[in-house]
Amino acid sequence: MNLIAALIAVLILTLLALGIAFSATLSFLLTAILPYAAFTVFIGGFIYRIVKWAKAPVPFRITTTCGQQTSLPWIKNNPLESPSNVWSVMGRMALELFLFRSLFRNTDVAIVGQRPVYGSAKWLWFFGLLFHWSLLIIVLRHLRFFIEPITPWIKSLSTIDGFFEIGVPTLYLSDVAIVAGLTFLFLRRMTVPRLRYISLVTDYFALLLLLGIVTTGLLMRHFFPADLLHVKNLALGWVTFAPAAPKGVGTVFYIHLSFVFTLLVWFPSSKLMHMGGIFLSPTRNLANDNRMKRHLNPWNAPVKVHTYEEYEEEFRDKMKLAGLPVEKE
Repeated sequence: MNLIAALIAVLILTLLALGIAFSATLSFLLTAILPYAAFTVFIGGFIYRIVKWAKAPVPFRITTTCGQQTSLPWIKNNPLESPSNVWSVMGRMALELFLFRSLFRNTDVAIVGQRPVYGSAKWLWFFGLLFHWSLLIIVLRHLRFFIEPITPWIKSLSTIDGFFEIGVPTLYLSDVAIVAGLTFLFLRRMTVPRLRYISLVTDYFALLLLLGIVTTGLLMRHFFPADLLHVKNLALGWVTFAPAAPKGVGTVFYIHLSFVFTLLVWFPSSKLMHMGGIFLSPTRNLANDNRMKRHLNPWNAPVKVHTYEEYEEEFRDKMKLAGLPVEKE
């Protein structure tokens, strides 16, 4: 049911985009006004969520570890799995961001013969890494529409991405990789019973929306080509705050734009915000130095303590009668 609801939402967006494509007024709204509105909501919402998370108090170190903590000099520690200083934390975060280190150790469990059996789950790590890196490369390649002249590193990236020169126009490796990654993630969510049970409408909607963006992009490149000159003029118009209504871009282009702007608006309130949240995760971005430093809760109310000296002063006579040793006679 959740999948059907998400699919209906994407179909409604598609129909709205088709209506916009055949209306001069609405197409101007989509290409001249909505880009700024969507970008403003994206940036504002992103900053709001980051600031809100940054204000959350974390007085103690709750680092998730699976390695030996730094303690005595003769005990070998694991600086990446149990970081004790800033440099180790930076190394751990770099591995998390670029290689998904913790996901690489992920395991799957199944009940076989009334006993749990654990196995590798490297496919999730592989296709997840494939999707995220492909998405990053595609976004960087799209910068060529917003820059004139195009910087050399963007040209080099496009050349490497189309290294095999398959077809005309060239089929990019990142395009194939992102389709494979999204397809795996979508099928996994549909076919794994326990994952399907906890999946929400928004989980399916995110995957379908990303698949819609990728699919329409591939259709424009290989089957229903849009006039790239007009597309670039439109993108440069956004950057210079002088957008002009594009011509000869086709219906698929408007569907593509509608999906992209929907993603930008919805992004800050979705689970996709883990893109920024990973940097503020206290289980990842803190050093595990609980044995090296004492961490106090700064907003604890002052507590009136009853020291041993005060205790003995109060009960000295009774302690002597009971035969208990006292420090002062």
